[in-house]
Amino acid sequence: MLKQIKHKLESKQPINRDEGLWLLTKADLLSLGKLADGVRRRMHPDRRVSFVVDRNVNYTNVCTSQCKFCAFYRDEMHPDAYVLSYSQIFSKIQELVDSGGTQLLMQGGLHPDLKLDWFEDLFRQLRHRFPTVQIHSLSPAEIVHIAKLSGISMNECLARLHHAGLQSLPGGGAEILVDKVRQKISPDKIGWQEWASVMREAHNLGMPTTATMMFGVRERLEDIVEHLFRVRELQAEQGGFTAFIPWSYQPGNTALGGEQASGVEYLKVLALARVVLDNVENIQASWVTQGARMAQIALYFGANDLGGTMLEENVVAATGVGFRMSQDEIIELARDAGFIPTRRSTVYEVLETY
Repeated sequence: MLKQIKHKLESKQPINRDEGLWLLTKADLLSLGKLADGVRRRMHPDRRVSFVVDRNVNYTNVCTSQCKFCAFYRDEMHPDAYVLSYSQIFSKIQELVDSGGTQLLMQGGLHPDLKLDWFEDLFRQLRHRFPTVQIHSLSPAEIVHIAKLSGISMNECLARLHHAGLQSLPGGGAEILVDKVRQKISPDKIGWQEWASVMREAHNLGMPTTATMMFGVRERLEDIVEHLFRVRELQAEQGGFTAFIPWSYQPGNTALGGEQASGVEYLKVLALARVVLDNVENIQASWVTQGARMAQIALYFGANDLGGTMLEENVVAATGVGFRMSQDEIIELARDAGFIPTRRSTVYEVLETY
């Protein structure tokens, strides 16, 4: 089977679900890693490893979804509950601009009172005040929630947000794109088809997006494979995904609890993503959840991107995981691994090579 899959990849033929499951369950780590590294080398022969200077602004921690895997959310009446004011958000973005940042990753909980006009006004002001910053914000679950709260269709909601200044969508809230799994870990969140519908509409509007996966939440290996193939099939429709980002569930301080996936499991999923997603240009290593050294190893298991510098990150930090890296550390990490560090835009335009 390994020879068959290797021949397919060398011939630039896509593998199928059965072959993907075989790689995840039967292939050893190094064999799978070598396949993924070969795909990365063919897709990115220049040996560049990219990153973006960004900030993750969590505008509220109030969330009606209350997913079992999340340590960040609070009830509206909780003493730690908050909603950032516009001025607080502006202050955070000014710090981003002052440090040379180009991307705003703004996400929050599903707040019961924040309707479309709150976001439209915010995005209009952001575009006026910070024209060099790409508003790469709001997950599909947030889009659907805002639309329902505002009494309009998802399509109209997304179009109005786009018109107000929203430029691209992160792929958050994907977790595992299999509804049996989603019902267990986030029963009050959108299903996978709704997630896909938001992404399709974003692509229809010309908005680039990313796709993600959070694994290690008691899903089956078959579910991981299904998730990857659903992303590949969505990409085949319109080609709007700029990158895929897998990371492992962090159980600290969550209602779901359980164990964290091992480094070996992370590398196998990452490598399989690179092999399966032959139509998605970029695979991102998650140093935020895995740490710098594992992210460095991931560059030889299919990853070609190190994500953002994240001047601020609160959701993963709420689980007790506190990996941090400066821009200089990211540059050194890529260089030490034998790659060319490259600062990029949200849509993977090269801004500076080091």
